[in-house]
Amino acid sequence: MKSILKKEKIEINIKNSKFIGIIIPIECKDDVKSELNFLKNEYKNATHYCYSFKLLKDKGFSDDGEPNKTAGLPILTVIESENLLNVLLVVIRYFGGIKLGTGGLIRAYTKAAKDVINIATKIDLISGYNASITFDYSKEKTVNYILKNSIIINKKYNDNCTYIIETTKDTLDILGKIVSINYKKEKLISKIN
Repeated sequence: MKSILKKEKIEINIKNSKFIGIIIPIECKDDVKSELNFLKNEYKNATHYCYSFKLLKDKGFSDDGEPNKTAGLPILTVIESENLLNVLLVVIRYFGGIKLGTGGLIRAYTKAAKDVINIATKIDLISGYNASITFDYSKEKTVNYILKNSIIINKKYNDNCTYIIETTKDTLDILGKIVSINYKKEKLISKIN
């Protein structure tokens, strides 16, 4: 399974229509709505905001006024053929006055989706956990060593140290012997080498 490192954008012109392909890493379905609202505000007056998204347990698409299955479904097909998860791919169209027909639309949206995926940096995803851990200051050096191949999202220092982390099950099992695990939520995380 793969995702992308960061948001990427391309522009192509086909028969006077401008197609802007944008791929965005997302975590949940709520991200789809907020990202679309942001793009609609950023690219005002576009004719269509066609999109597809793919999460581990959910996916969807919209043709946003284009003929049925000529935009959203081709975008989703490209996402799935690239084995990508946790992504939203939007293709924004500014109509240029020349109708492309069903086949032309499918080719245009497919090309925009492929082109933006081609420039995106792919990352491997693995099953892991988002967790909060608490421990005594005296264990900080040991905890940091154990977390060398994990992501520390946040650190708080009060009476004890509290870290918000993304890590694998194996690392969390090791940590569980020396720290308090306040919560853990299973999710797909970036593989760190």
